[in-house]
Amino acid sequence: MSVPISAIWPGKPYPRGATWDGEGVNFALFSENAEKVELCIFDEKGRREVQRIRFPEKTDEVWHCYLPEARPGMLYGYRVHGPYEPERGHRFNPNKLLLDPYAKALTGSINWSDANFGYRIGHDRADLSFDRRDSAAGMPKCRVIDPAFTWGDDRRPNVAWHDTVIYELHVKGFTIQHPAIPPQLRGTYAGLAAGPAIEYLRRLGVTTVELMPVHAFIDDRHLAEKGLRNYWGYNSIGFFAPDNRYGGDRVVSEFKTMVKSLHSAGIEVILDVVYNHTGEGDHCGPTLCFRGVDNASYYRLKPDEPRYYMDYTGCGNTLNMVHPRVLQLLMDSLRYWVTEMHVDGFRFDLASALARELHEVDRLGAFFDIVRQDPVLSQVKLIAEPWDLGEGGYQVGNFPGGWTEWNDKYRDTMRAYWKGDGGVIGEFAQRLTGSSDLYEQSGRRPHASINFITAHDGFTLHDVVSYDHKHNEANLEDNRDGHDHNLSWNSGAEGETDDAQVNALRAQRKRNFLATLLLSQGVPMITAGDEIGRTQLGNNNAYCQDSEISWVDWNITHDKRQLLEFARRMIRLRREHPVFRRRHFFQGRPIRGSGIKDIMWLKPDGVEMSEEEWQHDHARCLGVVLSGEGMTESDERGRSVSDSTFLLLFNAHHEELAFQLPSREAGIRWLVVMDTTHEEGLARNGAFDAGGNYPLKGRSLALLQQQNT
Repeated sequence: MSVPISAIWPGKPYPRGATWDGEGVNFALFSENAEKVELCIFDEKGRREVQRIRFPEKTDEVWHCYLPEARPGMLYGYRVHGPYEPERGHRFNPNKLLLDPYAKALTGSINWSDANFGYRIGHDRADLSFDRRDSAAGMPKCRVIDPAFTWGDDRRPNVAWHDTVIYELHVKGFTIQHPAIPPQLRGTYAGLAAGPAIEYLRRLGVTTVELMPVHAFIDDRHLAEKGLRNYWGYNSIGFFAPDNRYGGDRVVSEFKTMVKSLHSAGIEVILDVVYNHTGEGDHCGPTLCFRGVDNASYYRLKPDEPRYYMDYTGCGNTLNMVHPRVLQLLMDSLRYWVTEMHVDGFRFDLASALARELHEVDRLGAFFDIVRQDPVLSQVKLIAEPWDLGEGGYQVGNFPGGWTEWNDKYRDTMRAYWKGDGGVIGEFAQRLTGSSDLYEQSGRRPHASINFITAHDGFTLHDVVSYDHKHNEANLEDNRDGHDHNLSWNSGAEGETDDAQVNALRAQRKRNFLATLLLSQGVPMITAGDEIGRTQLGNNNAYCQDSEISWVDWNITHDKRQLLEFARRMIRLRREHPVFRRRHFFQGRPIRGSGIKDIMWLKPDGVEMSEEEWQHDHARCLGVVLSGEGMTESDERGRSVSDSTFLLLFNAHHEELAFQLPSREAGIRWLVVMDTTHEEGLARNGAFDAGGNYPLKGRSLALLQQQNT
């Protein structure tokens, strides 16, 4: 903006941020402890500060003004004056250009230097001395947007929870190497909206994409200095702006177009959101936004030493959800993404941190109460990562009604079982049938459990069956980062190998995992690329790898295509048969009027399991009959749902076992639908008479369907 603003009106304290109303722009910034706030206006390229405007008004701790001459596209930031007293929790420094916490779009990125820090950096990084260097040259700038967009008849797909199949993906990583997407679109929101990307998702059969963080985030200085990036994006610095590395100057419109295109294909969009902390780090971190706007309000500080932060996240700080204005920021952000950006739900990173009102995790904290009563947010999908790093932070199974949870107990149990560990069949049965031990008592249903074998954090599916140990050397931390409890087995060789026998076993074990996931009660989540054998070469903490290590490799070999076809077939099978996606938990009792149980667990001799036999450490083989006869399920319109009866056979032992097929009544045969010992899982064994034996190969899974002769 080259011509200085001459008219400055009082404006309004709400809405927060910069709001274009068709005639001018209203600016509003909350800061309880500030003494003066200046709006800094920059030229079109964000290189030169052309004007500073002191806010003329303050209402209820919100500083505001209205500029009738301002227009969309204007670049701006803030300078906030107040006490610099770290020992009292105040870190104001007007030499530091600050981002608007409500900015809808950012331009540029951080160019790291010591000027980004509010204190003077010396040999002692904890030095409290005030730093007077101006940080504007190295800071992104906020951009005023025009929110107008033609949504047309866009509608949320509103996929029922029990029909949902989630696909966790990274916007860049999913598209950056896709050969059918135009090169200029790869790695962007527009690339994910491109026909080849959407067609792949449709053919795979997933209903919902869960995008890894797209809120504006920063690359940590220590990573940038090593030539690395914060690829995953769990380092938010703006909760309203889509990150501009996945789009150009029209990033907001590009994001909306992506959502609209996915909706047109019937695919939901869920955002992985990080409201528990920001990218400003601990007390030695930079001053970029919240710290300089009002450190004592935005962050949880130690009561006896407010120079330091309460850190429940492992990232240096925790947002202060006790403060009503911070809680309002979060709620405004969530509603913005639903109402203005049309997203279908959220997955909350380290969600337990959001429930901490004092120190302990409060299951019915203010945040959950507010979300539950909100007419907008209570209608979208809400997923919790039900833990944080603080004391008492592990809360799997304890979130309130209306919430689903990432179920890491499912992940660990399934990995342990298929690795061949003993003593896990009891928990295996619980996880396979929806984890009623975790969710039923609180009145929730099987869909409360988001089941997964892998996620962005940890080994890929291919690496679970190919590595015994992490190999994170590319992260430049001497392989010290990442966890060691992977519950993986390399199948006989560490890493990539030409051994045909090892590779065949790995392919079979991947089919075991995918089949188990997609035939379990609850909501399955697939990590992007697992269905085509994506590898990170043993890296189980690739958060800083914006490289081929993390990107999906679209070079589809014969083996990868076989696995892809198997995944498609399993998703289709799940969609076609409601017995695999029940709306209510199994009861293990005879179905009304039939004398047939809705579920029955079997030993290899075809006899029903006894209570004592669940405790046998040596047991690694079991079967389960899922009855579709007289199902008590009903659809959304109350119509009765019925299905076939299926038999699932599991063998985590290395040797083949003859499994005797159940014979509850005369004239029954069992048709083999799928066997993981075959490529694509295609059945080649035909049908077996009830009472006969099925040759269940070692480390395999088979699915049989009941037929009446």
